[in-house]
Amino acid sequence: MQQQQQQRRMFTAAFLALVFILAAVSTTEAGKKEKPEKKVKKSDCGEWQWSVCVPTSGDCGLGTREGTRTGAECKQTTKTQKCKIPCNWKKQFGAECKYQFQAWGECDLNTALKTRTGNLKRALHNADCQKTVTISKPCGKLTKPKPQGKFHLLKAA
Repeated sequence: MQQQQQQRRMFTAAFLALVFILAAVSTTEAGKKEKPEKKVKKSDCGEWQWSVCVPTSGDCGLGTREGTRTGAECKQTTKTQKCKIPCNWKKQFGAECKYQFQAWGECDLNTALKTRTGNLKRALHNADCQKTVTISKPCGKLTKPKPQGKFHLLKAA
């Protein structure tokens, strides 16, 4: 019996401790001031408009482009950005013009060139790009087809 009374006292003490802790936590939470929501400052700054990439030297490689935007409250209305113009055949279309190319066509035996067409996929930085482009390259080594089958025709002497 005494053991049951001792268990009840322990249970009561634990219960009262829990009630006290919960009351303290809710009082602390109630005392906190709610932070006002941050005001979202709307900017009147326009979108950046970029010039084409101008190579530092030569007609390809590293270069820069200028960016501008409008807005009375803009902290920055102009800036310069590094860029790169590829030094391969793509430079003839502009570094900012990205094309989706079809497979290479058959070799033209008269010109020894094969061609393929590309359709504009994306124009970066407001670039002025052609909608469709065609490129050519040498066919490479022209080989004659080998005869089929096991037997070859022999020239009579």
